Amino acid sequence: MVQKFDQALKFHQTALGLRAFRQQLIASNIANADTPQFKAKDVDFRSALADALAGRGVNALPVLRTDPRHLAPPQPGAHAAEALYRGEVQSSVDGNTVNLDVERAIFAENTVHYEAGVTFVNGVLRTLQQAIQGQ
Repeated sequence: MVQKFDQALKFHQTALGLRAFRQQLIASNIANADTPQFKAKDVDFRSALADALAGRGVNALPVLRTDPRHLAPPQPGAHAAEALYRGEVQSSVDGNTVNLDVERAIFAENTVHYEAGVTFVNGVLRTLQQAIQGQ
């Protein structure tokens, strides 16, 4: 029964993990806006989510458990996404490719998507709780 719940929420768990990873990258870009030669990074969310759900990605190598006491390998998720360099919007003298206006817009958009995902998962869990309680 628990496995069915886990499978039902796997997509949202993976998407939220990837959104959190993307938020970290964008925050790093903003923090390094004045760092010379810093190159802005981002994730292609759609392809990264598809790869994570399919078990493909940067860290998607199979892990062999030789003893049942070994910890289970982590599920493929946001950490399997590859951070790519974002194209330069406007050239700068110091070689930095961070554009604060672009970063803020992407940060806000990603935040809205993350909060929508959390709201959806909360709704699903509330519905499951009501079904279990017979309400």
